Amino acid sequence: MIHVEGLRKSFGARVAVDNIAFDVNAGESFGLLGPNGAGKTTTMHLLAGLLSPDGGTIEIAGGNDPTRKAVRRNIGIAPQAFALYEDLSAEQNALFFGRLYGLSGAKLDQHVSWALDFVGLNERERDLVRTFSGGMARRLNLACALVHNPPVLLLDEPMAGVDPQSRNLLLENIRHLKAHGRTIVYSSHYLSEAESLCDRVAILDEGRILALDPVDDLVASYGGPQQVLVELNGPLPELDQNEKLPGTFNGSTWNFQSEDPLPYLARMRARGAEFASVRVETPGLEAVFLTLTGRRPRD
Repeated sequence: MIHVEGLRKSFGARVAVDNIAFDVNAGESFGLLGPNGAGKTTTMHLLAGLLSPDGGTIEIAGGNDPTRKAVRRNIGIAPQAFALYEDLSAEQNALFFGRLYGLSGAKLDQHVSWALDFVGLNERERDLVRTFSGGMARRLNLACALVHNPPVLLLDEPMAGVDPQSRNLLLENIRHLKAHGRTIVYSSHYLSEAESLCDRVAILDEGRILALDPVDDLVASYGGPQQVLVELNGPLPELDQNEKLPGTFNGSTWNFQSEDPLPYLARMRARGAEFASVRVETPGLEAVFLTLTGRRPRD
């Protein structure tokens, strides 16, 4: 559905997108993750045809060059910065964007009604956008991206600044769209949401793709060992002089990392240790993200 090859974009001396390549299959949810300034939004704008690349090719739904109107009709974008008119109502915004994509008459009305109902704004359709909360504006942003029923959706930070109720509804919306065959490119700072929504994820930094795989494969390759926290009933048992166990002991607490903690736990039990609790924390996408992009804050 989407094919990107050798994509490059610079702004003066700053290289925002540096020769990246990826494919997104029809019906797939594909994540673009990275720290601030990694090139996620620039990539989204290139895919949407809002920017022209300095080099490389983009093919979407069989059409080359998303700056062309015929290709853009297959794309819906919910940008990070709201693409809404505050002095128009929710309905007027959706009508406006529907007309931009060639809808008119009863078909336009039907699409607008469906899009607003889908994001839970049908009861506020006549209210001006400037009266909306951040979460409501995010939901309208998605409705305007959907109003022309595109097969490809580009969602750039769709949860930014929303309340828990709106976030929950938006997550349900995206899962519904994915289940019904939409092809989704999803950019986010919320790693747990990307982990649950995306079939595959590309980690970007400084305009380059550092890794691209299904989430489970990324975690296996870059997530690191499991973190094990053991609370003992009573003191640490006597160990042989040459016997070494991983990690640290603090009173009755044992903390260690291991790909396979069971042999270490079994050795402690054999020495007479009694466990009050054992907690094993498996690494996730956040561990992958920090391993690949570092722990230094990005502003």
